Amino acid sequence: MIVTLTPNPSLDRALHLERLEPGEVNRAVATHQHPGGKGINVSRALAAHGVASRAVLPSGGPDGAELVALLAAQGVDARPVPVAGDTRSNITLTESSGATTKINAPGAALAPAEVDALLAAVEAEVAAGADAVVAAGSLPAGLDDAFFTRVADLGARHGVPVVLDTSGAPFAAAVRHGGLALVKPNDEELADLVGQDLTTVGDVLDAARSVRALGTDAVLVSLGAHGALLVADGGSWWAGGPALVPVSTVGAGDSTLAGYLAAAGPPADRLRRAVAWGRAAVLLPGSAVPRPSDIRTTEVTVVVDPDPALALKEL
Repeated sequence: MIVTLTPNPSLDRALHLERLEPGEVNRAVATHQHPGGKGINVSRALAAHGVASRAVLPSGGPDGAELVALLAAQGVDARPVPVAGDTRSNITLTESSGATTKINAPGAALAPAEVDALLAAVEAEVAAGADAVVAAGSLPAGLDDAFFTRVADLGARHGVPVVLDTSGAPFAAAVRHGGLALVKPNDEELADLVGQDLTTVGDVLDAARSVRALGTDAVLVSLGAHGALLVADGGSWWAGGPALVPVSTVGAGDSTLAGYLAAAGPPADRLRRAVAWGRAAVLLPGSAVPRPSDIRTTEVTVVVDPDPALALKEL
């Protein structure tokens, strides 16, 4: 069982347009509604492939109830923690060209007692025998930047690996704290963490190794259209495939992480599966997650110890 924690979930509404015209009246050609939030997306992708997962999340108001109902309809096991504030609703605008514009609401503040209840729900799942905890996404008001370090410590107390996918100050605080099994930044988030531009494979590898040196076991860096890099015990690996015309990039990184967690075997095999899941996700509308029939692992090439001199745009 993989437990996911999404501190700032959302009800995602996606509108599909031929072309977005700022300042004008735009008419959607299709709409979709999905449960949103990074950890939730990981649980959704895992559930679509028959991998046991449970999504822990705060839930409040009508949109919170709708989010939980949508998860149930998709076969996702959820453990909602009641909170006083309303669950946020996010808007995604996707164009026929594949361009995506996302408008994220801040999310309702959590009271200290609600934060404690959220962590208690995760600890109860861990104590019941979870195999891993995935903590992911942004933090709402009421949670300080060190929140994810509390999750890392919770996992350590029970000997359960903790995986993190977040950004900004919470990401920096968790990396400095250490004790993480895996982090999954994109290249921009990793660049922000180390405070320098990452233009070559070597830049990314060096940044990932600096993260590992602080106490994280493995670093999986998503590179968007240029695939992904993995740095772990035993070396480094890159995986990618032929160019795609995306339908929506929302949640593709979450599907990448889910693919990595669902896979078994050596790092190269896990990375291949991760990239195949991410590639499948960008061909789906909104934040829809891929199903087994969508995955094309044969389209993914894996390179062991990629050339550090290569520019990322050349991958």
